[in-house]
Amino acid sequence: MKRNPIGVFDSGIGGLTVLREINSLLPNESTIYFGDTARVPYGSKSRGTIERYSFEIASFLAKHEIKMLVAACNTASALAVPGLAGRLPIPVIGVILPGARAAAAATRTGRVGVIGTEGTIRSGAYVSAIKAENTAVSAFVKACPLFVPLVEEGWAEDEIAARVAERYLADLKEAAIDTLVLGCTHYPLLKKTIATVMGEEVALIDSAAATAAEVKRKLEKTGTLNDSGLAPSHRFYVTDSPERFMDVGRRFFGDSLLEPGLAVLTEAQDAQKA
Repeated sequence: MKRNPIGVFDSGIGGLTVLREINSLLPNESTIYFGDTARVPYGSKSRGTIERYSFEIASFLAKHEIKMLVAACNTASALAVPGLAGRLPIPVIGVILPGARAAAAATRTGRVGVIGTEGTIRSGAYVSAIKAENTAVSAFVKACPLFVPLVEEGWAEDEIAARVAERYLADLKEAAIDTLVLGCTHYPLLKKTIATVMGEEVALIDSAAATAAEVKRKLEKTGTLNDSGLAPSHRFYVTDSPERFMDVGRRFFGDSLLEPGLAVLTEAQDAQKA
């Protein structure tokens, strides 16, 4: 079990930011990344659809004998992680709870902002998680759906991105938040633009690093850290457009990104048995 890989999945490419942090913190661990590029984006889809997609992916990864499942997608974390955790015999970790804990710990004034996709914001998952950590914190939210295509087009630090950020973040600036959760795995690539708009007094919380720390903590707790001394392996799967995954994915992961295999969705149709 110790040598088994960690499974990481996302609606597409953004979860590579989480995988990068996991690989950096846990260099001995093998990983399998699954990007559902045929059905991205998840942010505008219903809870039922997100749950079905997530169970299908979990079933696919379970065939590779993963020892842990990480939902690197904020929308899947908000809507599907509770169901996955209740049905899988391995630990399941999302990105929302680690990010919420980091935000609750970082705020000085008790005023925290959260930005994310429509699905993530609509779920209220971040607000609930932050309140669970500290009931005195006031949370302010904003859906920023245009941020994802801007990042994938390579325009994260473009003038267009700056103007969009100014429009999206105006209400959060007016709310005088001192901490802002980047509630989508694409958003860390917009850190510079967002920081310029919000000002240096606002702390930006990237849940990827917090999630990697939670993965390590859970592996230590369950005694499943890979201490074999053997070199780890890393595999990637997508459901469509591996060429685009490689092209755009390097912005998230770097040049060490490996060519992905193409996952056939019918192989994951027994998700309800997972």
